[in-house]
Amino acid sequence: MKSLTYITLASIMLMHFTSCEDNDYEAGTPEFDNHYYAAYLPNNNTKVTVTKNQTALVKFPVQFYSAFVRSYDAVAVYEVSTTGITAPAVLGKDFNIVDKNGAVIASTDGKYKLVFPKAAKATDTIYVKLLNNPATGTRSVDINIIYNILPDYRVDMFSTANKRPLEIR
Repeated sequence: MKSLTYITLASIMLMHFTSCEDNDYEAGTPEFDNHYYAAYLPNNNTKVTVTKNQTALVKFPVQFYSAFVRSYDAVAVYEVSTTGITAPAVLGKDFNIVDKNGAVIASTDGKYKLVFPKAAKATDTIYVKLLNNPATGTRSVDINIIYNILPDYRVDMFSTANKRPLEIR
């Protein structure tokens, strides 16, 4: 019985060591050289609740994941979405997307950009300014990081950290 236990244990250990595949990708692997990720910090899709009369800017830090420095700037893209929200917050009435100084940022086709110089790993911030809309009730909006696929590079997002629901009370 004892020898059967030892044989079984040895077999399990042998299977464990022989079934592992080493996937160390060397720097310069063409499929991954120009592929980046942008994700909210912390890495989750947690809802943020604020009061409509808050004067401080709402800050959403975004991490840009890169292992290289390039000759081009990489751009992560995000959008404001109210899809599926029953009481949506209205851009321009409840809130604005702004820069760090509070100046309104214009969108291109409803999309906003975060530029990461030389595609280097960095952290940037999405800023939201609340407009103290006198209307009663709670309103919500999602600020979503979305794909940006260009001929030279691709910026993806993590499904676990690509959406920042904002609830304005």
